[in-house]
Amino acid sequence: MRIVFLALLLTASLLYSYYAYDTLSFLTTTGRLGPGFFPRIIGTLLVVLCLAALISDRRSAADEGDIGVAADAWSVAAMVLASIGYLVALRLVGGVVGTVIFLLVILSIFNRGRYFLNATLSVAVPACLYLLFVVTLNADMPEGLLPLPF
Repeated sequence: MRIVFLALLLTASLLYSYYAYDTLSFLTTTGRLGPGFFPRIIGTLLVVLCLAALISDRRSAADEGDIGVAADAWSVAAMVLASIGYLVALRLVGGVVGTVIFLLVILSIFNRGRYFLNATLSVAVPACLYLLFVVTLNADMPEGLLPLPF
């Protein structure tokens, strides 16, 4: 099951990378970094990491004599459902709040019992992303349909 998940993730990463390289420009006409700069880096890293994980899983499966590495199907389903919920939250409440909600849900599922760490990460990561993109790079974060005070 894990290999199927990684193969699907690799496919999505390849499609994302293709879009980033094909349609988003690396530089603007003025020579500044364009909208394709970060997506190209992220897409390339996703492809490399997915390939490394697939190779590692296949090697460990071969060493153990298994034909595949079984994963918890519920965890995969929870991740897929949480990702769909994240897309809905991005549209409704925006990037920062949607990311906080997504991280709280995912960390509650996969990092059980560590409430303080989960809450800290769920707030710190979106705050750092906000500072990086909105404050430092003067880029926009997704805005939601619901009006929020910040």
